[in-house]
Amino acid sequence: MLSVVNDEGTTSVSSLIDEIVREGARRMLAAALEAEVNAYIAELADERDDNGRRLVVRNGYHQPRQVTTAAGVVEVKAPRVNDKRVDEATGERKRFSSAILPPWCRKSPKISEVLPLLYLHGLSSGDFVPALEQFLGSSAGLSPATVTRLTQQWQADHQAFGERDLSGSDYVYAWADGIHLRIRLQAAKSCVLVLMGVRADGTKELIAMSDGYRESADSWADVLRDCRRRGMRAPVLAVGDGALGFWKALAEVFPETRHQRCWVHKIANVLDGLPRSAQPGGKKALREIYNAEDRDHALAAVAAFEKTYGEKWPKAVKKLTDDVDELLAYHDFPAAHWIHLRTTNPIESTFATVRLRTKVTKGAGSAAAALAMVFKLVESAQHRWRAVNAPHLVALVRAGARFERGRLVERPRMTAA
Repeated sequence: MLSVVNDEGTTSVSSLIDEIVREGARRMLAAALEAEVNAYIAELADERDDNGRRLVVRNGYHQPRQVTTAAGVVEVKAPRVNDKRVDEATGERKRFSSAILPPWCRKSPKISEVLPLLYLHGLSSGDFVPALEQFLGSSAGLSPATVTRLTQQWQADHQAFGERDLSGSDYVYAWADGIHLRIRLQAAKSCVLVLMGVRADGTKELIAMSDGYRESADSWADVLRDCRRRGMRAPVLAVGDGALGFWKALAEVFPETRHQRCWVHKIANVLDGLPRSAQPGGKKALREIYNAEDRDHALAAVAAFEKTYGEKWPKAVKKLTDDVDELLAYHDFPAAHWIHLRTTNPIESTFATVRLRTKVTKGAGSAAAALAMVFKLVESAQHRWRAVNAPHLVALVRAGARFERGRLVERPRMTAA
């Protein structure tokens, strides 16, 4: 540790490495802003007035401001641009706006991700400053009032998300799951109902997120009906676990959508019906079905499983055989998509980190606030979701193309214009 004497003559304790990191971040940010402005001015160097003077030039610096980053609080002097050009359509002066450091920016997006995470962990807004001051080197921008404004904004963002128009988003595949986080929710048996989808271009997107009660059919029907009201088309295939509430609601709202049961949940349910000594062999046999190269081999593996375990543990086998058609529905789709369609892993993996970092909190908190926090975390994670394999095939699935053994055998006929 390094003792630093301030201008006031007092002594504070600081870590030398943290000071070096903050100074390095300040210099790199300053260099990046200079490079951005120089590139902007160079690109418009040919823009001149009637007297031949350049319309876009440097004009000193803006007033210094402090920006909270993951490296701590750094002081920034952003270069200023004098842009004399006029927009012919509006008659207003054009303005340079930095993509690196917008005028309103006072904290990096990473800091905004940390705040909902701490809130979910049970930290009250009044505890944010002492919790982060040592890490960031300053409490700038992290007052309880700031956090309160942020939580209000997050709730507004979540509300706007839940009211957006879905008619322009075509979700070909959809995953559904009920996430039991047990954080600041009013009812003990409340859960977060999550619906994710794959657009026609192969990208994944959060469709809906709402609170529900026990994953009931009524709760899921409310979510699906709201999506349909806002313009959502019926997905070609929906993937979910064995919760009867979702499938009953799906059959009511989107009866044309095919069902695919999650293999991870199904394997766990079947193994629960086997004694511990038989579970290793049972798990291996179930994986033979799950990883079969086509439907015929999968059905043969189902028959082998039934023959091996059916006599002694018929209830466990029945859990498998009753849902064979819905467990093997993915075989009618592109083989490149099978890895995505066999489980609800896209949802589970997204919420795994949230689950690990949250505990039951005793303090008061509204369901709206809790959902807003979860929404902001998922919204942040969404930028890191990768598209499905062979994304070009998703549009063919929507168009009605036929696949056998995972391969395209018939292209959809295009109607004449």
